[in-house]
Amino acid sequence: MAAVLLFTAACGNETGAGPAAQPSPTPTPTPTPTVSATPPTPPTPSGTPSTDCPETITAVRKSVDQAVWGKGTAKSAFQPVGVTICQYDAQSSGQDYATVTTKRTGAQATELFAQVNAAKPEPKKPDFCTKELGPTYVLRFTDNDRGVLSYTAEAFGCHRLVATSFEGQGKPGDLAAPRSTTPELLKSLGLR
Repeated sequence: MAAVLLFTAACGNETGAGPAAQPSPTPTPTPTPTVSATPPTPPTPSGTPSTDCPETITAVRKSVDQAVWGKGTAKSAFQPVGVTICQYDAQSSGQDYATVTTKRTGAQATELFAQVNAAKPEPKKPDFCTKELGPTYVLRFTDNDRGVLSYTAEAFGCHRLVATSFEGQGKPGDLAAPRSTTPELLKSLGLR
């Protein structure tokens, strides 16, 4: 029996396949990765510029970062007749524009402005900010004289609510002091 096992081991396996069933002694070449000569394309900006929402997320964040906390009026005397809400995605960066635009007129615009005005001004920039992500909103309120008063509301981090610009004649005078976005305001902004 030992001779049969020795013979079987020398000739192949027990099925009789013989030496042909043995693996080839020549290794199979491993394919080499190819290197592309063209550089990767940068990500395509999201959203599109429009007259309703003309700014990139970089410009929006810059205007909020430049706000002087503890300075400005407690409430704005602006009398809106309409508002355009520009929503930027949570992952927006660089040259991304708003991806959602909503318009409200009349009583809805007045109610939303009352919520903005109801937030209490903060004497200093918030010290504690969370790390969750959420959208950034730009509220562009318009009045009968074609004035545009813009606020930026963050639904994440420090939840800053900042009057960033006024375009037009006369009103509102000084911009309102920076404040924190209230849960009620965020809930109103999320409705479409």
